[in-house]
Amino acid sequence: MAKTKRVYGCTECGATFSKWSGQCAECQAWNTLVETVLDTTPTGGSPARSSNWTGQQAQVKTLAEVSTEEMPRQPTGSSELDRVLGGGLVGGSVVLIGGDPGIGKSTILLQTLCRLAQQMPALYITGEESQQQVAMRARRLGLPEDKLKVMTETCIESIVATARQEQPKVMVVDSIQTIFTEQLQSAPGGVAQVRESAALLVRYAKQSGTAIFLVGHVTKEGSLAGPRVLEHMVDTVLYFEGEADGRYRMLRAVKNRFGAVNELGVFAMTDKGLKEVANPSAIFLSRYDAPIPGSVVMATWEGSRPMLVEVQALVDTSHLGNPRRVTLGLDQNRLAMLLAVLHRHGGVATYDQDVFVNVVGGVKVLETAADLALLAAVMSSLRNRPLPMDLMVFGELGLSGEIRPVPSGQERLKEAAKHGFTRAIVPKANAPKESPKGMEVIAVTRLDQALSAIFE
Repeated sequence: MAKTKRVYGCTECGATFSKWSGQCAECQAWNTLVETVLDTTPTGGSPARSSNWTGQQAQVKTLAEVSTEEMPRQPTGSSELDRVLGGGLVGGSVVLIGGDPGIGKSTILLQTLCRLAQQMPALYITGEESQQQVAMRARRLGLPEDKLKVMTETCIESIVATARQEQPKVMVVDSIQTIFTEQLQSAPGGVAQVRESAALLVRYAKQSGTAIFLVGHVTKEGSLAGPRVLEHMVDTVLYFEGEADGRYRMLRAVKNRFGAVNELGVFAMTDKGLKEVANPSAIFLSRYDAPIPGSVVMATWEGSRPMLVEVQALVDTSHLGNPRRVTLGLDQNRLAMLLAVLHRHGGVATYDQDVFVNVVGGVKVLETAADLALLAAVMSSLRNRPLPMDLMVFGELGLSGEIRPVPSGQERLKEAAKHGFTRAIVPKANAPKESPKGMEVIAVTRLDQALSAIFE
């Protein structure tokens, strides 16, 4: 007779407890403990449980004895997806893709597998759609259908058994929240179900060398649903950014054991699916007929390449006791800090002004190199003075008003010069010995110097 045990698992960190409480004792998150039923029947010692991820007995070696030959990478047919993955798909890797509903997770994976199926065995497992729905989408997108195999299944044991029989080189599971294991009695999507199902898939991928894509749902806060331990189990975690009703989608790597993190791939949603954008800087720059107040261009660094984006600001008189500070694509707390620095070291007060800041195109700028550009846009809107259209700004601002250098300053300047910018205001430590052809580089060390150079 099967023996069961009721425990409470945290949906954020995966920790389990014998009693329910309002706060997780491990990660301190509130209202995240969910009841889970575990099957405690002895299994007699499964070989998979007594071995490592590859299914072999553990061996002790010195680092000198371990082979360091680079794993071969398989191109996916999309240059932007290859960039985010670190140069291509690695055999035996497990990639988790998350994003809002309708943003393009299933679309990009179906496109990728239809292309890869022309070169190697591929299997598409869907737990949310029927085979007819997947086939209809492939025909609507004009994808090759003759090689890709599709199966509708939600039981992880059946999925692994089918995969061992078909022996695909690449496989998609859409989505992990719909998969369940017969060893547990809890409902699909629960903490234990997601964790155990993903563990079986990761173990199969390492044993067989099959590259697996997992689709994950997101919560209202924008994080992946299910236990956070799921992100630690996989090799790569990719997030889709951008508005679901917008044209452009950004695919960002937040974890990658085979490449750089924070690498960004840009795609355009068309009637034929997601198409890669080879020159992202061109699409995120607005070309106005004449300069307008509150707009400035900065060079941000995304993964391994520079990208030009436009920062817009709107400053208006506030009729509230507590003026509003609203940001889209930037950190709201950092905006409040920079406005305080502007008041203290620039002599410009905004305590009676509403400040709205936006990064054009839905791009999220997470680095501090946007500090100087943000204040330049705020000052331009506040004074109603347009900035030159050929001006590019970047630099980090310290609390004492100093302009600090940022990484990869030379590459940022070259990217701006390539797009026709003739003037740049940068930190002094980022000033090149020889400026790019046709560009004037102005090096500054203090906030007051930067404002004088921008609004001279």
